Amino acid sequence: MRFFYTLTIMLFFAVSGFSQTEQLAKNYFDRGEFEKALHIYEQLVEQEPGNPEIFFGLIATYQQLERFKEAEDLLKYKVNNTANAPHYLVELGHNYELQQKREQAEQFYKEALRAIESRPNYAFSIARTFEKYSLLNNAVTAYELGMKMNPDAEYHIQLARLYGEQGEIEKMFSNYINVLGNNPGLLPGVSRIYGQFITEDPANEANIIFRKLLLKKLQEDQNILYNEMLSWLFVQQKEFKKAFLQEKAIYRRSQQGLAPIMRLTVLANEDDQSETALEILDFIIEEAPLQEVKLQAHQLRLNILKETLPPKRFSEVEAGYKELFETYGTGINTLSLQIDHANFLAFDLKRGEEAVAILRQLMDQQLKKLEEAAVKMALADILVLEEKFNQALIFYTQVQNLVQNDIIAQMARFKVAKTSYYKGDFKWATIQLDVLKSATSQLIANDAMELSLMISENSLEDSTQTALKLFARADLLDFQEKRKAAITVLDSVLTNHKGEKIEDDALLKQAMLFEEEGQYHKAEANYLKLLQHYKNGVLGDNAHYRLAELYATELEQPEKAQEFYEKIIFNYADSIYFVDARKKFRKLRGDELE
Repeated sequence: MRFFYTLTIMLFFAVSGFSQTEQLAKNYFDRGEFEKALHIYEQLVEQEPGNPEIFFGLIATYQQLERFKEAEDLLKYKVNNTANAPHYLVELGHNYELQQKREQAEQFYKEALRAIESRPNYAFSIARTFEKYSLLNNAVTAYELGMKMNPDAEYHIQLARLYGEQGEIEKMFSNYINVLGNNPGLLPGVSRIYGQFITEDPANEANIIFRKLLLKKLQEDQNILYNEMLSWLFVQQKEFKKAFLQEKAIYRRSQQGLAPIMRLTVLANEDDQSETALEILDFIIEEAPLQEVKLQAHQLRLNILKETLPPKRFSEVEAGYKELFETYGTGINTLSLQIDHANFLAFDLKRGEEAVAILRQLMDQQLKKLEEAAVKMALADILVLEEKFNQALIFYTQVQNLVQNDIIAQMARFKVAKTSYYKGDFKWATIQLDVLKSATSQLIANDAMELSLMISENSLEDSTQTALKLFARADLLDFQEKRKAAITVLDSVLTNHKGEKIEDDALLKQAMLFEEEGQYHKAEANYLKLLQHYKNGVLGDNAHYRLAELYATELEQPEKAQEFYEKIIFNYADSIYFVDARKKFRKLRGDELE
């Protein structure tokens, strides 16, 4: 036993020492000290002649030293004495190519390809060696020949990758589609590859090619995989109605359920395609086998109607809530719906007392912690709406204690800070915001830093914080959806505190309110004024981006939009808007986006 143990230790140190020596050779090679690397590689090859890494390390070192004859002799020995390695022919060809002997190189490349005809199983190793030296055309030929000579061979994924590198988009798509036909589980990974070529523009060449290939495949084979890929394509193009048609076909022919269609509703609504979202929800309501799914669809439907219907038609929304409560009751199962209803009453119908009564009644039920937190958060929001700040703060604090270490607790803390800010208690607001700067939610952390910075900057030169209190008042009026009143308060700030630090914040805030009110030229004037006087300030990138968006959409001046997107690219490289601005700039310029 002791002998076996000693032998094991000796072998371990021998292998360890060998590996260290090999690494030393690689280090010399990487540093360009080829003579030193050569000395070690020659010794290692003598010790372990069958190790391919060491062998090719020696070959590469000879080639770097332009000792091509030694490399050639070693490679020819391998070709003549290794029955199962025709890829050495490619290595020999490459050795000639390094000497600018193209004709001789081609002879060996052709010989390697001919070897596939008699030994198709070696197509992979030969193709990979061609790839190693970026001989992509030969690599493609090797894979294609391997599949031709052996119908059972499967090199579609390798070919697809090579076609992509060559810019052969149609062949690439076609091969990936063939791969997925046999391996549908690869769809998520392949979709990421497709995403490098597909854009939002349906007229993009890659989009057109992909759509045509899939439609042709569907004609030949009614595999729902092709419907899934078409749906994915239409989602990228933001053609959600077309995606819905594909998802319906998938639903009818599979057991996938309605979850993918529900996700499509959310995407369509986020892209302001509310009519399509409502159509999808109507389908879900009709088809859903479970009452909870129907209820969820009904709830989403009412939320969309709240966002899109004019106030004079809010009675339809209220009737919708009433009908749902008659059908599903007002128990725990409709908790989320009742919270939505309370928010609708308070924020849209201005019936705050009624909303508060509903939420207080919910609090009397046996609720789980998360449910209780959701009710109290909604109640606190409505109390802020009614300017009952102290009561709101109590409920926000209770939410923090109910769900400690949860993102909801962080949101509640932020709302404590925001409520304190509304009531003019900037010191307590800042204390809360400083804690939130390290919040796990990046969104909350960013909002906290932004508000904290705004408070601190506008407290330095005005010890009475008069302007800041006015600005906070305008913020509250915006929260209460009293935009016209908020605009008036900001007029006061801009008139009576001109030249003070708060002016840039007021210009930006008022411009955003003008946009919400549809007063786009007034918004434009504010953004331009902000850039004229404060272009180097912290709000410079915000103003540039919002102005670019305004020109691109509402004012329909794409040339100006392009100009302001470009300024973000060159002047605000660290801006959160940088990536989006670059993408939109390139699209307006007419670039082909990857």
